[in-house]
Amino acid sequence: MPSQEIQKMLHTIERECEFCSPQTGRRIIREAVLQAMAEVPREEFVPHEQRSYAYADQALPIGEGQTISQPFIVALMTDLLEPQKGDVMLEIGTGSGYQAAVLSRLVKKVYSVEVVPRLAREAAERLGRLGYDNIEIQTGDGYRGWSQLAPFDGIIVTAAAGHVPAPLVDQLNPGACLVIPVGLPYMPQDLVVIEKGEDGRTRTRKVLGVAFVPLTGDHGAERKHP
Repeated sequence: MPSQEIQKMLHTIERECEFCSPQTGRRIIREAVLQAMAEVPREEFVPHEQRSYAYADQALPIGEGQTISQPFIVALMTDLLEPQKGDVMLEIGTGSGYQAAVLSRLVKKVYSVEVVPRLAREAAERLGRLGYDNIEIQTGDGYRGWSQLAPFDGIIVTAAAGHVPAPLVDQLNPGACLVIPVGLPYMPQDLVVIEKGEDGRTRTRKVLGVAFVPLTGDHGAERKHP
């Protein structure tokens, strides 16, 4: 049975989902996503001094100017991907590895790119220690995706980009989607879903106002145009 803290987290996610449904169009988070959230020990993915806040519905600092996203946003972004058991997904912005861990419970394989070498190394060690054996991490500039392994059945970006990176759209399978926060640092940002049709055309929709740390690297969020 989930601990009291986990149960409280899941209840908060459900409440937030209901509250935000006029914007997101989603009144519930699918049970499989909630189950994945319950199974992943979030306290393992935050700094030791932050563990008492691990299941609070808030973002927490993890060092290097990066954060672990609040549980509701993790659940929502995961749900928006509509993951299936046989899917191969790409994550941009590994951070502590938490989002990848949640997603890994729902799909066949998760590839993740992290621009900060220390975070990439520590996330790989943490995920390996905890037994998440269907996640592979690469250190690099996530703007460019992971072209050698493309196309993907879905792509999730956990940092805000100033614009939608064209390489990520190119690396989507037909019928797949990209979930990404778009906007400049310290300015209003939108959580955006880009869906690629079977004909290769894309449809973009804004889901919710959000606040993420910026995507860094050669094409960071401060660069509004490619």
